[in-house]
Amino acid sequence: MADLSSFPITKRWPASNPDIIQLYSLPTPNGVKVSIALEELGLAYEPHLVSYSTNDQKSPEFLSLSPNGRIPAIIDPIGPDGKPIGLFESGAILVYLAEKTGKLMPGDAAGRYETLEWVFFQMAGIGPMFGQFGHFFKFAAEKVANNSYPVERYRDEGKRLLGVLEERLKGRQWIMGDEYTIADITTFPWVRGVDVFYGGRELLEFESFPSVMAWLERALARPASQRGLSIPKRD
Repeated sequence: MADLSSFPITKRWPASNPDIIQLYSLPTPNGVKVSIALEELGLAYEPHLVSYSTNDQKSPEFLSLSPNGRIPAIIDPIGPDGKPIGLFESGAILVYLAEKTGKLMPGDAAGRYETLEWVFFQMAGIGPMFGQFGHFFKFAAEKVANNSYPVERYRDEGKRLLGVLEERLKGRQWIMGDEYTIADITTFPWVRGVDVFYGGRELLEFESFPSVMAWLERALARPASQRGLSIPKRD
């Protein structure tokens, strides 16, 4: 049995089975990326709910694994050289899981780097910009009621990013063509989330991006997506 005692997070969230991947997350656009990937890969894992309502993400135990205080994070008891490894940041975790299994990433070097381009496109663009749009449009609406600039700023940037994705997906099933990869997994939860969590479908003019909408439907229809979108289960 693996010894995970060197990870303080396991004191607050004990592992029932320390021999499998431990996932510390919440079903948000960032959080479900990893649960969906784990479901796609068929890897055994144990999910632990990190509740923002009780500030779990600010606890010393969680910060010991994810110093930025953001979900998701994982511990893999069988990491490089067979030793346990802890990781935070969803993009880094997705790359790690793809390279660990040799799946969800093209095998050739050029394809790998092209996939990483689109992973970073989401991490640096779609995630932060959609998140800011959601903040001002929904959560801070009263604070900016007399100033339309923040919503307009992130609305316009969100539409621009959807336009980039639209051009990429024209004539393609997935971001990398015929192959479903971590580029899709890192991106579609945010396109879904800006609608489901923030109600931004109309303002971002989703119907103006038919290739993106068709791709989103294909991604959501995958059994692993349907399972992963609700893991970990909320209280």
